[in-house]
Amino acid sequence: MPRRHSLRAATGALALLLTAACSGGSSASPASSDSSGDTDRPRPGARGVGDTLFPGLGNGGYDVSHYGLDLDYVPDGNHLRGTARISARTTRALSSLNLDLAGLRVRAATVDGRPAAVRRSGTELTLTPARALAARHAFTATVAYEGTPRTLTGEDGSEEGWIETEDGSAALGEPSGSMTWFPGNHHPSDKAAYDIAVTVPEGFTAVAGGEPRARRNHDGRTTFRWHSAEPMASYLATVAVGTFAVHRGEAGGVPYRVAVDPAQKRDAARVPADVARVTAWQERVFGPYPFSSTGAVVDDLPGLDYALETQTRPYFGEAPDTLLLEHELAHQYFGDSVTPRRWKDIWLNEGFATYSEWLWEEDHGGRSAQRIFQDHYDGGDDQSPGIWAFPPGSPPSAAHLLDPPVYGRGAMVLHQVRRAVGDATFFPLLRAWVREHRHGNADTEQFIALCERRSGKDLGSLFDTWLYGEGKPDLP
Repeated sequence: MPRRHSLRAATGALALLLTAACSGGSSASPASSDSSGDTDRPRPGARGVGDTLFPGLGNGGYDVSHYGLDLDYVPDGNHLRGTARISARTTRALSSLNLDLAGLRVRAATVDGRPAAVRRSGTELTLTPARALAARHAFTATVAYEGTPRTLTGEDGSEEGWIETEDGSAALGEPSGSMTWFPGNHHPSDKAAYDIAVTVPEGFTAVAGGEPRARRNHDGRTTFRWHSAEPMASYLATVAVGTFAVHRGEAGGVPYRVAVDPAQKRDAARVPADVARVTAWQERVFGPYPFSSTGAVVDDLPGLDYALETQTRPYFGEAPDTLLLEHELAHQYFGDSVTPRRWKDIWLNEGFATYSEWLWEEDHGGRSAQRIFQDHYDGGDDQSPGIWAFPPGSPPSAAHLLDPPVYGRGAMVLHQVRRAVGDATFFPLLRAWVREHRHGNADTEQFIALCERRSGKDLGSLFDTWLYGEGKPDLP
């Protein structure tokens, strides 16, 4: 998430109570000790990618291209039975490979169709294939599993993972909750395409990201198939099961689907029209919408203290106001299409989506972005408390991943860039950012380089002060 807390105020931490998972190696994307040395000699894959905030997340030695998930879910009893088919390519020769999986019992596993030995240690699932995998080898790992999927609790009390609702469940993954419902390489640096099939009792609807492929009734159950062709980080994958009404339409040529729980029918009546309105505005500001569809899931889970920008279909525990919806849809550009290479760059998600709120307010009869900036600086905005606790470009630990500096002060960084380079450079710069890194991973250093290249200015002092500086900076 990037994760977006409801009420538009980031609260505390998402350091997981999964400390056993945080012992890691590294892989090709965030920090690549895996890429050095002899790539042709088979060795065990790394347990983790070496992310400084979440070193136990992800795994080294391979890159995933596609997840095929077949899920059978019974809401009564909260029982999940699944098969994950993971298509990947090795980045070096592997004698074994790791996947992230929390809970759930593994029934069987294969690699390239041959039985693989299975070992579990905390949230690490290790598969040892019958034959070692050569470097640059395309392979398929298949894992069959079942059980009661977990809900994980962060230190701030926020829940993630597989969360039961009044009439079903929702899978919310930031930063590591997706490991509670399927095994995978659960770090944002390894994005992949997805096909998700969910079988539920008749009368229930299963909603996921991407496009619906098929719906089939059989023996008192219904299978819903969803396809996400564009690469997706695993924390942005979702499944929501409930008795939803699904509203369809178009937003400037982009199809949308908004799934609404019956309990939210009245309060969410405006959401489909708002999705269309916000999407059309964001295309004018940020450029072409990056995915093949958009929408939302409005569930009946009012105790959830955040919304999440799940790819193409942001999730809300209750009907959102327009500004919160705008924030989550902005994440489709900033976070979903352009995804941080490492978690410490989370401001590229939350600071950008927050600044998108400022621009929306500025364009729709509210405060100017300069006024909002000043209100943050003076402490008069409802998001301003706590924004000077640490630099937004350097969250001190996983416990502070989604604290106020990442949101409010992250947006202030962008406003200072806008003031320094002027609107004629700033807005094309934002469009260039989402265009040049579309469906990929990027980091802060690349954004700074783009700003300086586009503006022709040395902006080092600005970023040193507003993005990396301790405390409250002085205004000129």
